[in-house]
Amino acid sequence: MSRYGTEMTQPHRPFKPLAIAILTVSDTRDPSTDHSGSTLAELATTAGHRLVEQRIVIDDRYAIREAVSTWIASDAVQVVLATGGTGFTQRDVTPEAVRVLFDREIPGFGELFRQLSYANVGTSTLQSRVVAGVANQTLVAALPGSPGACRDAWNGILSEQLDVRHRPCNLAELAIGA
Repeated sequence: MSRYGTEMTQPHRPFKPLAIAILTVSDTRDPSTDHSGSTLAELATTAGHRLVEQRIVIDDRYAIREAVSTWIASDAVQVVLATGGTGFTQRDVTPEAVRVLFDREIPGFGELFRQLSYANVGTSTLQSRVVAGVANQTLVAALPGSPGACRDAWNGILSEQLDVRHRPCNLAELAIGA
């Protein structure tokens, strides 16, 4: 029960799996060492969503933008989850790469992530430049490059927001055009 007196989920509504693409941003990862991308893929498929594609690109704003742009232009992808490149080093350019693609940014996503992350990493959460937005009815979220941060984002935000049964509102409805 929410503080507004309504149910937080509506189990009588059917679950609608979303088509998810996962992008790992890293100069050093390959499929065998991509633990963050694998974590997101496992969490998404265990929840009942469909993994459309999983890709790794280097920390280059144009390579990131190309991959994300391809997915947001595709009718086959409803959600893009990027992991990596959200810190403050010279090579961390994921927020800059994806933010220009947004039709609308979701500022509360980053705020909520940092609030949840504080319990695990304390003030180091200040170094997380997590961003999310909607582009062409596709949800795009850029998460940190650690499996723990990906789990925090999934368990604390994405699992509910990618479920059309979650109330009073959810981001899944933006992705499916409901």
